Amino acid sequence: MACFYSNENFPLLTVVKLRELGHEVVTALESGNANQRIPDDAVLAYAISGNCAVLTINRKHFVALHHRAAAHCGIVVCSVGPDFAGQANRIHAAVSLHSDLTGMLIRVNRPNLGGGEPAPHPKLG
Repeated sequence: MACFYSNENFPLLTVVKLRELGHEVVTALESGNANQRIPDDAVLAYAISGNCAVLTINRKHFVALHHRAAAHCGIVVCSVGPDFAGQANRIHAAVSLHSDLTGMLIRVNRPNLGGGEPAPHPKLG
C-alpha cells in the first residue's frame, strides 16, 4: 500500500477511507503543518522527507510543480466531489496499478455521472 501526505485542503473523509483500504496517510494537521500558509513546494518537500506521495485537490499548482520537480515520491491530484468513499476507491485503484509512485503524477477525477458529453453551460448554450 502507498504512503500519502495530504495537504490541508484534502477531504478528511477520503483520508479515513484510504486508511481503511490499508494506505498510510498523514495529514497536514497531524504533522503540525495546518493553517500556516505553507508553499506548495514546501508541502512537496515535506512529503518527500517522509517518503510519501502528496494527495491534493490543488491540481493546477501541483501539476505545474510536478513538471518543475520530477524528483518526488508521487503526486496524486484529485477533483473535488462529495463522494469521499468513491474518491478514495478511485485513488486506491489508480495507485494500485503501480508498484512505485516515484516521480509519477496521477490524476483522479470524479466520474461523469451523466454519461456521454457534459451538458452545455446554461448561459453559454
